[in-house]
Amino acid sequence: MNTKVRALDMRHKVAPSLDTPTDLSADAVSQISAKLNKVLADVFALYLKTKNFHWHVSGPHFRDYHLLFDEQSEQIFAITDDIAERVRKIGGTTLRSIGNVARLQTLEDNDEDFVPPLDMLRELMSDNKALVASMRDAHEVADKHEDVATTSLLENFIDQAERRTWFLFEASRAK
Repeated sequence: MNTKVRALDMRHKVAPSLDTPTDLSADAVSQISAKLNKVLADVFALYLKTKNFHWHVSGPHFRDYHLLFDEQSEQIFAITDDIAERVRKIGGTTLRSIGNVARLQTLEDNDEDFVPPLDMLRELMSDNKALVASMRDAHEVADKHEDVATTSLLENFIDQAERRTWFLFEASRAK
């Protein structure tokens, strides 16, 4: 057996039955899990905001924006399970509730009764850029601990968020 694989024991904050064996140190698991859970909270917040804008967009570009927001929300939601499962694969625990999301998210909610479509595009563009920054921060921590699987996952998600940012930018230039 690989001596680097952490034994299941009571020293970790994770319940013994959830303490997945890993070759990462307890410190690495804690740091990477914390960063990924912050990213995951922002992903959920961005998903809901994108759906909110999908449901409430109005105006001459309704169909285009409605479809764009729907497509982007599906892509955003699709990464939630991958992020949460990565946390579990390395022996951490992940989000458990909407309250947990609210405590960890850094992206601001938008509860306005009406948001002009161009403001929706710009706000989502800004939020996707902030998500990229958060993912890069998590990537740096994972890289420091030589967690190539997490860095690889994040690289793909960064690319997707940059694509969403690009599309939102180009759509916001439409007259």
